Amino acid sequence: MISLAPEPFDPGGLLSGFCAGRTETGAVATFTGLARAEAGQTTVLELEAYPGFTERAIAEIADQARARFALQDFAVVHRVGKIAPGEPIVFVAVAAVHRRAAFEACDFLMDYLKSRAPFWKKETGPAGDRWIEPRAQDHADIARWESST
Repeated sequence: MISLAPEPFDPGGLLSGFCAGRTETGAVATFTGLARAEAGQTTVLELEAYPGFTERAIAEIADQARARFALQDFAVVHRVGKIAPGEPIVFVAVAAVHRRAAFEACDFLMDYLKSRAPFWKKETGPAGDRWIEPRAQDHADIARWESST
């Protein structure tokens, strides 16, 4: 499941739904990212995406993760629109037979979402608006997957 969410979501509810009925799954790994206030410098985080295009791009990398880590299933829910500090911005869940594959697949998906997914991010705060670009660490994180094929 890939979903862009214009409204806040409940990660606990998503996790419960994702785990329901999994009698042959040995591991579910998840990540929930929260919008940060950046010590009062961010009052609103705004994410833009192209509906259809963004979901397809995420689905492509999720399918790569499924093949690479022998995943049974995955779910990615990503907020779009205006997000307040403390609200969940992203939820990733992966199901696998074994824990290592689940941990690695979750990390792989988050590295992609952080550095390559087609989102445009803007922070608004007391100093005005600022567009957010991936940091050097984000690029280094994704590069390790490209060098370990």
